[in-house]
Amino acid sequence: MRVLVLDANKKPLDPCHPARARQLLRSGRAAVFRCYPFTIILKDRLHQGSVVHPHRVKVDLGAKVSGLAVVREDTAEVVWAAEVEHRGDLIHRAMLERA
Repeated sequence: MRVLVLDANKKPLDPCHPARARQLLRSGRAAVFRCYPFTIILKDRLHQGSVVHPHRVKVDLGAKVSGLAVVREDTAEVVWAAEVEHRGDLIHRAMLERA
């Protein structure tokens, strides 16, 4: 997994390795922007001076669990992934139990 990165104007940059993100946070060059998904914002970097590769968001819709992934287009590397569990079945069982 990678850490999502924003520039000073909140434009997305290429994700970085978690160790690199820790270094940036420790040195004061970055701050935590969001906890989930973990995102840092760089204080001294702008989008214009950076090399940014294209990424694609992929969604796998399922009956009980849906999958989300951010994939780098040129290398097909999964940068970030998550699963979202649907609550429909849980709500249905609770309503049957209540009835």
